[in-house]
Amino acid sequence: MVEIAAALCLLSCVAAALAMGIATSKAVDAVARQPEASGKINAILLLGLALTESAAIYGFVTALIMLFTR
Repeated sequence: MVEIAAALCLLSCVAAALAMGIATSKAVDAVARQPEASGKINAILLLGLALTESAAIYGFVTALIMLFTR
């Protein structure tokens, strides 16, 4: 049962990967439309990617804790 719970925790990693891909594609599209705003778009993108990655790391760490502390 713990393995199933850990797998569910890892779904946050999958969701974060999808969200990062979508965000990156939208940022590339935005820079292609307005190249003069690339600095601002890049800053906002990096902040969003950092927050998304932290959510994935929390899910991964929770899964590891569940697997190795039973």
